Amino acid sequence: MDKNLSQLLARACDAIRNEIGTGQVASYIPALARVDPKKLGAAIVTVDGQVARYGDADEPFSMQSISKVFTLTLALEQIGEKLWERVGREPSGNSFNSIVQLEREHGIPRNPLINAGALVVCDVLLCQRSPDQAIAAILEFVRSTSDDASVSTDPEVAQSEAETGFRNASLANFMKSFGNLTHDVDDVLHVYFHQCAIAVSCAQLARAGLFLATNGSDPQTHRPFISAQRARRINSIMLMCGHYDASGEFAFRVGTPGKSGVGGGILAIVPDRAAIAVWSPALTSAGNSHAGTAALEQIVREAGWSIF
Repeated sequence: MDKNLSQLLARACDAIRNEIGTGQVASYIPALARVDPKKLGAAIVTVDGQVARYGDADEPFSMQSISKVFTLTLALEQIGEKLWERVGREPSGNSFNSIVQLEREHGIPRNPLINAGALVVCDVLLCQRSPDQAIAAILEFVRSTSDDASVSTDPEVAQSEAETGFRNASLANFMKSFGNLTHDVDDVLHVYFHQCAIAVSCAQLARAGLFLATNGSDPQTHRPFISAQRARRINSIMLMCGHYDASGEFAFRVGTPGKSGVGGGILAIVPDRAAIAVWSPALTSAGNSHAGTAALEQIVREAGWSIF
């Protein structure tokens, strides 16, 4: 571990400790409602192999919508540009589970990082796969990018998602009525709930996202996961859409591509430099980690890593 990087991370996170616990945990998912809102973890993995950890960096948490970055990558590898015939690339300006735009836009979600778009991506991943095979493919991909075979799905979270996922079921059925889902709605939802329930630590998540900082290939194993062009496109979508209706605020404050999840995690990508993961479960009204965003803002400022 580089001592300077570790000191930078500690200094940045220490500076925002009074922000920890501000906001509310995702109480609408019972398994997440029980998570301690006072947790804070962070990890940085650089393209040259340096790793820095802070606080609860090795404690697993639920990926939730951060998983959409990985399923989007798989779907682009599977069907390429045809994906954009079924899902857009524009910011939604609405909350992550909004149904408002779908009727006006004929069942085509604004982007693949809102819930409706991620459901379409799951439908793509079900082509020539059973639901369990699709879940296994997603899990294997996260294990490969994190270089850690221990990454797994939390069955309690998956069950909790299934028992309370009425809005996601509404979104899926609505898109099915427009012909934008080709598989059984229950199968699509099953895959979606399980991808969201993948558990990772900050250290694992930062490692998993590193391929997006290096043109689609793992800089340590040299394994190619996606083309450089597609890696750039995923980063651009993360910058514009990764924090739902607060994506502009995140770009303004932090200045990197990023993807949040209601489990309290955020993955940020610094092209050609590093991947950063933070976790603090208390959320803003937009569903993004309050302390995690503050920590990322401080980390990027300390390191001079804004892309702007």
